[in-house]
Amino acid sequence: MRAGFGYAPEERKAQALLLHRGVRDNMTLAVLDRLRRGRVVRRKQERRLAQRYVDSLRVRTPSIEQEVRKLSGGNQQKVVLARWLARKPKVLVLDEPTRGVDVGAKVEIYRIVDQLAADGVAVLVISSELPEVLGLADRVVVMQGGRVTGELSRADATEAAILSLAMAEDLTPEEDR
Repeated sequence: MRAGFGYAPEERKAQALLLHRGVRDNMTLAVLDRLRRGRVVRRKQERRLAQRYVDSLRVRTPSIEQEVRKLSGGNQQKVVLARWLARKPKVLVLDEPTRGVDVGAKVEIYRIVDQLAADGVAVLVISSELPEVLGLADRVVVMQGGRVTGELSRADATEAAILSLAMAEDLTPEEDR
């Protein structure tokens, strides 16, 4: 985090959220060091920050104290994104950012990603959804079996080109077999 990296994992419920804690706690987790005075968290600032992100990301919640487990998948994902936006990362890695969210939330998440990129944040999106990749990426790097099989510019990134790289036959050199 100190180096300016943020990471939203694929499995938000298991790896990113404190499900029995509120929206506020989950959103401010990555910036508690900035909200503290000594060992005491400045709650008024924390509430203000959380409310700002609830409003700007359009998180549908009755309150910032609402348990995250009671939110929809899209709203949970926006809470995870808010955590990192509050940190103001230089690089944000999003692993399957729209998995398990409805179409409306997908559109909002795409809007957030586009705005981050426009603001100069390097956004690395890991996705198995081709339309998502084609809609978001300036550059596409295709991997298979942990190895890069190719790189495409936005202009060259078509569904056929990506699938061709993803379905590359055997990548193992002859001598390694």
